[in-house]
Amino acid sequence: MRRRLLATTLALLLLGGAMGSAAADAPAGRPASVDAASVQVPAGVTAGVAVFDRQTGTFTEQLNAAATFRSASVVKLLLALDYLWNRGPDYTVPAADRAWLEPMLRSSNDTAANTYWSNNGGSAIITRMVSRLGLRDTAPPPSGYPGYWGYTALSARDTVTIYRYLLDSAPGAVRDVVMGNLRQSTRCASDGFDQHFGIAGAFEKPWAVKQGWAGSSYEKGTCGSARTASATGTASPAAAADVDLTRPALHSTGTVGAGDRSIVAVFTLHPVGTSYGKAYTDIGRLTRSLNVPGATRPAGWWYGTWSDHVNVRPNPSTADAALTQLPAGVEVLVGCQARGQLVQVPPYSNDWWAYLPQYGGWISNIYITSPDNKMPDVKDC
Repeated sequence: MRRRLLATTLALLLLGGAMGSAAADAPAGRPASVDAASVQVPAGVTAGVAVFDRQTGTFTEQLNAAATFRSASVVKLLLALDYLWNRGPDYTVPAADRAWLEPMLRSSNDTAANTYWSNNGGSAIITRMVSRLGLRDTAPPPSGYPGYWGYTALSARDTVTIYRYLLDSAPGAVRDVVMGNLRQSTRCASDGFDQHFGIAGAFEKPWAVKQGWAGSSYEKGTCGSARTASATGTASPAAAADVDLTRPALHSTGTVGAGDRSIVAVFTLHPVGTSYGKAYTDIGRLTRSLNVPGATRPAGWWYGTWSDHVNVRPNPSTADAALTQLPAGVEVLVGCQARGQLVQVPPYSNDWWAYLPQYGGWISNIYITSPDNKMPDVKDC
C-alpha cells in the first residue's frame, strides 16, 4: 500500500489532480471554457489582477487592478526601459551592457539591477518612467529605503500600461530587446528560484514573462544552492503606509498567445510564513482561472507533491543526475506515468514515475499526492 500524507498536507494541497482544472467544473488538466471566467483567489491570498486583450482593446479580467504592491523584480521592466529611452530605431545594445541587461530580464539578476539603480539615479528612474508612460499608481520606494528598488509601488493596471507601451509605441529595437529577452525567461533564476510559476505554468508558449518574488519565508533556492532573500525582501510594517512590505510577494506578468495577444498581470501577497511552494501553487491556481484570450492551456493533470526539493530526472531512475529540483510541496502538471526504478521511502515503496512536461523530466510517484502508487486518472506514457 502507498503511504498517505499527513492530514495537514492533504488539506493544503486539496484534491491533487482535481485542482488542475482551469475552472472548477472542467476536467483535470484539460482546457476549460473561458466564456464565464472569474478570478479564483485562494484563501489567504491578496491579489491584484488585470488581463487585457490587445485584439479587442478591452480588459477581460480586473480585480483590485489599481491596488499597489511592492514590485519585487517586476520593476526591472522600468529599469530596462529607462536605460533604453531615446535610443534610435536602429539601436543595438553594446556587448558590455547586454551582459547585464539580458540576465536581468531573463533570469532576474539582482546584481545587474543594483548596478543600474545606483548608476542611473535610483528613485529618479521611477519618477522619470511614471511621467513618460503616464503611470497612475507607480511610486518610488518609501523614504528610508532608497536603495530598495523592489519596494517600488506597482499595480496590475500600470503593468498593463507598461506592456502596451512596449508592444504598441516603443521603437522596434527597444521592443525586440525587452520582449525578446522575456521570451527567453530561464526556469532557474539567478538567485536559485524556480521562476516559471503563474503565466509560465498556466499556459503553453508563446509567452513572455517578467516575474517577481520577495519574502523572508522564501529561504532557499529551488534550482540550485541555498540562497537568502535579497534587498527586495521584508521590512518593518511601519516602513510604508500604502505598500505592504511584510507579507511574502509572488507576481507573474507578461504576454500570452500568438502576436502577444493578451497582457496578463497577476500580483499576489501571501500570509507571513508561507513557503515558496505553497505560494507557487496558489498563484498557479489563480492564473489558471483567468480568461486569457489567445491562450492555450497545457494538457495533463495537476497534482500536489510533498517533501523538500524533489529531484526532477531525465529518465525514471535515480541513476541520472537531476535536471532541477521542485519547490517544496509545489503542485505540478503530470503528462503521463510509467514504471521505472523502484524508489523506497520507508515504510513505502513505488516503481511508478510521473513525467512532468513543463520540466522535461520525471519524478517518482512516491512524492505525488495520490492515494495509490499509480495515479488513477493519468494515462500511461
